[in-house]
Amino acid sequence: MLYIIVSILIFGILVATHELGHFVTAKLLGVKVNEFSVGMGPAIWQSGKRAEEPWEEDKTVYSLRLLPIGGFCAMEGEDDDSADPRSFGRAAWWKKIIILCAGAFMNFITGVIIIAILYAPATGFRAEYYGGPIEGYGVEDCGLLEGDRFLSVDGHRVLVYGNARFYLDRAGETLDFVVERDGQRVELKDVHLPYQERTDENGNFTRLRGMTMLSVGESTTFFGKLLYAWNTAIDFVRVVWISLGDLITGAVGLRELSGPVGIVNMMGEVGSHSPTLYDAAWNLGYLAALIAVNLAVMNLLPLPALDGGRVFFLALNSLLYGLFRKRIDAKYEGYVHLVGLAAFMCLMVAVTLSDVGKLFGR
Repeated sequence: MLYIIVSILIFGILVATHELGHFVTAKLLGVKVNEFSVGMGPAIWQSGKRAEEPWEEDKTVYSLRLLPIGGFCAMEGEDDDSADPRSFGRAAWWKKIIILCAGAFMNFITGVIIIAILYAPATGFRAEYYGGPIEGYGVEDCGLLEGDRFLSVDGHRVLVYGNARFYLDRAGETLDFVVERDGQRVELKDVHLPYQERTDENGNFTRLRGMTMLSVGESTTFFGKLLYAWNTAIDFVRVVWISLGDLITGAVGLRELSGPVGIVNMMGEVGSHSPTLYDAAWNLGYLAALIAVNLAVMNLLPLPALDGGRVFFLALNSLLYGLFRKRIDAKYEGYVHLVGLAAFMCLMVAVTLSDVGKLFGR
């Protein structure tokens, strides 16, 4: 139960951090913020009263609410027309884009900071090397040499440990490699390494490419750890894109998606199954960083009701105005976002029901 509560708090902090990005940039760019709240639901504490008229001093209500599951940044004229010159709707287009993207930026930076903290005690990281061919698979002359350090597999950079194996597993029969060999960068094109199905001496079915990989520890520096933290966050972004692609192509289904209920449950299980308190904290931190980067990417998708959808309409309106001196009526844009929000809520309900079903083994 303790880890469930901690997971809920972590999830809420990540959402509140997103809203903090909107809040800080709105304030810096002169956009009126009516209320900034940490938490959702009934207010248990509020500071002051917001300005009601355009000529009144810009006052923001700061509130703390009962449920620690997020927060919000309520800007003047964000969802309706406002005569206030400080409203979001009347701000310059570039200010709007900065404010809208700031939430995702904060989530991404939060992820990088968490990873950097987790990696701080490390003295080095592991890297993947070619370990040589497996006898009987006929891949001795594939072009790889034992001791080659993988830099790129099938067009995907090897940013962190595990990347080489991951992209090797997803690739077809012919691959391109970039490796480091004797300190030199070597490119290998059209390397034929097909999967071969065999039955081993114990009668077990195997499906292998006929190659082995070595895991080698390498020492690092302070700046090396910062770079590895950055690369880990970039790798998280790639994982999100790959997951979205698998969802669109049908490689994964709705059953594999998780919403807040599934995420909190997963974090709780990870924490409770960790052998020590340190391991639990490390694993929960790693998952928190992954979720933070996930939130950053998902929020910038050009879909209605998301920040990315609003940025898309800003860009589209700029293009239309440049070409035809016309913009999409804000009323119709609002309808699109409303429909998108309804669709998003329906998806969240479906995913939540799926998560609850998983909890009860259905």
